[in-house]
Amino acid sequence: MDSLHPRAFTVTVVWTLVLLYLGSVVHATESSLACPDWPTCFGTLVPEMSGGVFWEHLHRLVAGGLLLMWGLATYLARKETRDRPWIFRWCLAGIVLLLVQSVFGGLTVLFKLPDLVSTSHLSLALLFLVAATVLASATGWSGVTDAEESAGVDPGLLRRAATWGSASAVLVFVQSVLGGLVRHTDAGMACPDAPLCQGAWIPPLDNGLVALHFTHRVVGVAAAVMIVAFAAWAHRTRAPHVVRSMSAWASILTLIQVALGFISVLGGLAVIPVSLHTLVAASLLVVLVHVTTAARARSTTGGA
Repeated sequence: MDSLHPRAFTVTVVWTLVLLYLGSVVHATESSLACPDWPTCFGTLVPEMSGGVFWEHLHRLVAGGLLLMWGLATYLARKETRDRPWIFRWCLAGIVLLLVQSVFGGLTVLFKLPDLVSTSHLSLALLFLVAATVLASATGWSGVTDAEESAGVDPGLLRRAATWGSASAVLVFVQSVLGGLVRHTDAGMACPDAPLCQGAWIPPLDNGLVALHFTHRVVGVAAAVMIVAFAAWAHRTRAPHVVRSMSAWASILTLIQVALGFISVLGGLAVIPVSLHTLVAASLLVVLVHVTTAARARSTTGGA
């Protein structure tokens, strides 16, 4: 029978993306404090699912389901990967991340949405997404273990691809954390126009919210340039198919992400574009972590 842990890891990645999207919807609909207590909601685990309570409690239920899903993935990995103990260790690290992230979610509610706590809640979710993606990619996603296609490829080329991918992923992670700060400090409309900011390419930066929003845009431009350059490099050097295809997808997602950022501002932070902005950022992170994992896996086997 085929191993089940790769499928469990893949489901976890998708589940986490859904959870991140729901988290953005919760904030965009101002439902974060619809349940004023935690872990219960108005003192019960089964509140009336209406208004903001629907979104906030649904977010909590999906988060609880994710913890159960990861527990199943960890159990399956323990049974099926005894020859690769690092996988189980990463699973345990994922459990710790999830538990700490859940506590930060509770603190966010109990302390009425403090900016740093709320942003840490998002950051931990993204770190968990990275861990889940590494495991899904390393254990089952197509392209990672396709030795025939990558046979004869220079391991140095693969290492450079991994460097491109990891550097891009780090930039996207930093940009996402900055986006979380922009969201939780209500700096989303500090620059009410796009692509300019208050009518200028470089606005006055004496206001903290304007400076934060502008920094988010600058880092976004840097990330976009790096990702497009990565894709161009991958196609110019005839890197393995997984590197070329994933870097191309990263470029496409980057363009969509930039467009969603502008639409979010020009639309006054409407729920759907803002939430999709978060989802696409997380999806972009998944693609970059996947291509990095794929390139690293091949480089350590001499391109095979």
